[in-house]
Amino acid sequence: MLETLITSKTRIKLLLKFFLNGSTSSYLRNLESEFGESSNAIRLELNKFEKAGMLDADFKGNKKIYKANLSHPFFDEIHQMVKKYVGIDRIIDQISSKIGNVEKVYLIGDYAKGTDSGIVDMLLVGDNFNYDYIAKLVKKAEGLVKRKIRFLYMTAEEYKQTRFQQTDSLLLWEEN
Repeated sequence: MLETLITSKTRIKLLLKFFLNGSTSSYLRNLESEFGESSNAIRLELNKFEKAGMLDADFKGNKKIYKANLSHPFFDEIHQMVKKYVGIDRIIDQISSKIGNVEKVYLIGDYAKGTDSGIVDMLLVGDNFNYDYIAKLVKKAEGLVKRKIRFLYMTAEEYKQTRFQQTDSLLLWEEN
């Protein structure tokens, strides 16, 4: 779907990298090895995003570190669009009811870091999970989003004892 609107595969990869999780940052050579593309193609797209004010850049030594501009007027809309592209909105809709006492849902793994690996890793925090029902929902959601979905389950106490860093996880849903 997004490929029909945005023809540059590099641009789509950069949107995923920086706008799925706004706390993600990276530099040119790292993106080159991650994407498997030429540094020139990536540099051109980074320059366009930076010129449009969508990416901020800071120097750390001789490395230019890029990060999404969270105050850009379109950040929220692009973030929502990228979440829809990955299918996270549908996954949350499918899992947030009838699966147990869910307190929080986090995106973890590659997608939390902005890498489109084809495997969506999610963390459910809560208890009394209905694992059979979740398995049925996952199968249905995988068909909708055309990606493999894996879940990690933790109680609230287990979650407090772990040390997920902000850049390693993205809060998707929280019980009000």
